[in-house]
Amino acid sequence: MDKMSGCFCCLRCRCCPWRVGFGTGHIPLKEIPVVCLDTNHMGNDVVIVKTGRRICGTGGALANAPLVQDKAYFEMKVQSTGIWGIGLATRKIDLNKVPLGFNQADAECWMLRSDGALYHGSECIRKLGIEVQEGDILGVTYDHIELNFYKNGESLQSPVTGIKGTLYPALYVDDSAILDIQFSEFYHVPPNNFDKIMIEKSLL
Repeated sequence: MDKMSGCFCCLRCRCCPWRVGFGTGHIPLKEIPVVCLDTNHMGNDVVIVKTGRRICGTGGALANAPLVQDKAYFEMKVQSTGIWGIGLATRKIDLNKVPLGFNQADAECWMLRSDGALYHGSECIRKLGIEVQEGDILGVTYDHIELNFYKNGESLQSPVTGIKGTLYPALYVDDSAILDIQFSEFYHVPPNNFDKIMIEKSLL
């Protein structure tokens, strides 16, 4: 035991928050950031739990990391149905309005809504005619050219193009909807060459 820190770990134990080097003293480990929902960018009536992976309440939230890599993938599981949306948005979006982008002239968001339609802000791009139930998994891919959505591992074959700006994964909920976001440990294998969201080195 170290009398100063109260640490019961051995000198080389990696599980200790204060690793000790011979003759160097205590060196605090730097916490490695992970991608999760950002409590600094969420609606006033939103509740985020499960270490930034579950959203409920009313309103929207963005992830804490933008999509900067060539091919990014993430998933969402519907835990409880209601009114919800998943997609991408910039930080210009009003996260207190549901659905995201509703009556916002400069809305920079591209969302698949719970009614099975794709929207850019308040504009309906197309209606997919899909039904999403509790337990379904929706996947999202983005390669800076196309935004694509998947249901239970199958592509919905409805690419969205013409997307611009610094984009973040975005979700919104209302009417008792509960969503779980997955930025790693996916339910389905990502499409070829797509991978989990990487955090910029400047944020490390």
